[in-house]
Amino acid sequence: MTAEALLTVAISSRALFDLDESNRVYEEEGLEAYRRYQIANEEQPLAPGEGYALVKKLLNINEMLGKHRVEVILLSRNSADTGLRIFNSIEAHGLDISRAAFCGGNPPYRYVRAFNSDLFLSTQAEDVQRALEHGIAAATLMARPAISPTSAEVPELRIAFDGDAVLFSDEAEQVFQQQGLEAFSAHERERRDETLKGGPFRAFLSALHALQAEFHVDECPIRTALVTARSAPAHERVIRTLRAWDVRLDESLFLGGMEKTEFLSAFGADIFFDDQPIHCERASDAVAAGHVPSGVTNR
Repeated sequence: MTAEALLTVAISSRALFDLDESNRVYEEEGLEAYRRYQIANEEQPLAPGEGYALVKKLLNINEMLGKHRVEVILLSRNSADTGLRIFNSIEAHGLDISRAAFCGGNPPYRYVRAFNSDLFLSTQAEDVQRALEHGIAAATLMARPAISPTSAEVPELRIAFDGDAVLFSDEAEQVFQQQGLEAFSAHERERRDETLKGGPFRAFLSALHALQAEFHVDECPIRTALVTARSAPAHERVIRTLRAWDVRLDESLFLGGMEKTEFLSAFGADIFFDDQPIHCERASDAVAAGHVPSGVTNR
């Protein structure tokens, strides 16, 4: 990230706001009924969705820095006509979002790269998969039992990442899936001095790290964590890889296969990115979770 570069996050309207009731009208009564419903309610602000707190905290970083370093782009399958309620909701919630693509029923992932996005968040798995195929970090946000608007008022932003197939390639994960834990441990021990290849979220992590560097280390409102099933001796290769990338993670949890949810709660994650759906489903009971459909476990 250069001095004037932006960290750009694209998010779908259904990830930003709760559009479940609107979607029910569409599925049960059709497009025209949906259009009428949205127009009739366009002055009624939508409630926050799974990605709202993350967006609120990202945009708050601009206020803390006193300059524009983060941009959020809205991508929507709505038309501009039915999307007016979404822009009204953006204004009502005080979100500094001015750029959007309303695609009239077509998949919006096509515009992710055109907006120079570092990250794309959606509730549509197909759009996320397509964005990943175009080289953009992307995740499908899992539904949560309840969304608390007050969580967005805590200024510090905390983001947690899984390692293999998210920050790193799935090279080691393939060994684990095909040959088991013992072979995986031996593979990583033998290659402890070889850096891992980057995964789909490497560039996003680097951009986030560059944004952190604009704050004094004791005043940075962004905190990152690696939460991985790896343990010793497989931890060494990870540490050497991050060192080679010149990227600092604030916390690194090597759990040796332990369930991740309680650790994510203790870290206070605003969002957790993992390639395995089961980990995301469990985590989504406590934190926002984004499934990254990458690597051998998703083939």
